Amino acid sequence: MQIVVTKGGGCGHTQLSAFDHALCEAGIHNYNLLPLSSVIPPGAVLVQQKYVAPAGEWGHRLYMVMARGWTMVAGTETWAGIGWVQAADGRGLFVEHTDASRDNVIDMIKMSLQDMVGYRDEEFGEIQYVLQGGKCIDQPVCALVAAVYTSDGWR
Repeated sequence: MQIVVTKGGGCGHTQLSAFDHALCEAGIHNYNLLPLSSVIPPGAVLVQQKYVAPAGEWGHRLYMVMARGWTMVAGTETWAGIGWVQAADGRGLFVEHTDASRDNVIDMIKMSLQDMVGYRDEEFGEIQYVLQGGKCIDQPVCALVAAVYTSDGWR
């Protein structure tokens, strides 16, 4: 199973349109989004790239872990990040964090994963992460990172 870690940043006249712009930048804008928690199944291979939606999937359900942050205050920043660890067989854990500070997001990702790994009797590899930031100039800004598992059509 391949999980695509994608990211996007956007701005718009409203927070919602800034979020939609970030979804467009990440390649996941024409889906109904279904959030998942934090568990990566065995056999998963993570790929960091913009998500490319297969033809004909408009309106499908998209299963993902997502971090999204907003700001509407001129001169301020927003940061979103997803971090993960994986065992040799591909299973692992995701965490997602947002903050006004890039460094705070990185610290929270590392602390969360260190705690979560400590709760388990498993051996995981190094912590990895992907970040997206944005700075508000004169419109709302959204920063988004998503780990896309799979899509599912409607029956």
